[in-house]
Amino acid sequence: MLFNTLSQYSDQFASLNIFRYITFRSGGALITALLVSFIFGPFIIRWLKLYQKKGQPIRLDGPESHLISKVGTPTMGGIMILLALVIATILWADLTNGYIWVALGLTVGYGIIGFIDDYIKVSSQEPNGLSGRLKLFLQIIIAFVATLFIVKLTKDPLATSLAIPFFKNILIDMGWFFFVFSIFVTVGSSNAVNLTDGLDGLAIGPVMIATVVFAIIAYLVGNSVFSQYLQLNYVPGAGELTVFCAALIGAALGFLWFNAPPAMVFMGDTGSLAMGGAIGIIAVITKHELVLSIVGGLFVLETASVIVQVISFKLTGKRIFAMAPLHHHFEKKGWAEPTIVIRFWIIAIILAIVGLATLKLR
Repeated sequence: MLFNTLSQYSDQFASLNIFRYITFRSGGALITALLVSFIFGPFIIRWLKLYQKKGQPIRLDGPESHLISKVGTPTMGGIMILLALVIATILWADLTNGYIWVALGLTVGYGIIGFIDDYIKVSSQEPNGLSGRLKLFLQIIIAFVATLFIVKLTKDPLATSLAIPFFKNILIDMGWFFFVFSIFVTVGSSNAVNLTDGLDGLAIGPVMIATVVFAIIAYLVGNSVFSQYLQLNYVPGAGELTVFCAALIGAALGFLWFNAPPAMVFMGDTGSLAMGGAIGIIAVITKHELVLSIVGGLFVLETASVIVQVISFKLTGKRIFAMAPLHHHFEKKGWAEPTIVIRFWIIAIILAIVGLATLKLR
């Protein structure tokens, strides 16, 4: 909004040229999202506590300690994240950029699905909300629409192509199968973050780390000079997603202030589905879907632990892990919650560095 309103007067007022810089507007978006979280966070938490007398329902088959330490904590804190993200993005991003609306639309759409899921859980005081099939169906529909817009916005030959890390000249044209692939990446990322969100601060940290990486990627692939120097596929307009990423980082930081152990509020599916979807769709737009599997490797591990656990139990009747997802396994092994969170953050940082290295190793 500020860019679209003020940049047209830059000829009369040279100082307004600063709004043309993505880096400046990204900083503004981050700070704005952080301030929105700090200002509205306490009101949102009080409102959630008022309408959620018993807080988030705790799984009876989960770690026993959660039945004591997590009881009464309100959920749906993702409302805070989405509010800060939307306000900061609309205020600082170029609203004529189609990629911004695709990313924002999918993120909010997934947030609404999560909100409905959380609402059913809280109102019924049951740990199960929307049916898994309905939730997945809604996610697929939103991801399909988002992919449709991405293909229309992206120039050939990138529109339906897959870029391979480490190889500068390899582009695989996937044709219509690109829709399937894009949906898999977006929905998979969304649900992987959702599975990781099981301890105070566990999911929000790696989400911020991954978003920082994709903010850098978006800026580089959206800049013709930097993309040519690093031999990346140039995606005109994708650089504006740096502002969106910065807003998401600021919103996540603000939420972490209230989610740090012991958490005052949980993000719920409202936040986890939305943030996971946001990272996934940015990876698709910037043509770094495979790099997401590295940068978001922690989410992949958490998801894989659940898949392996289920397959093993169905085939052999035995469990490989004490409990899945993986973070619950370490809880069962006696690790303290802060220990698990910090060590998982360290893993996320290492994977982020490896993911960034793919930008130069060509």
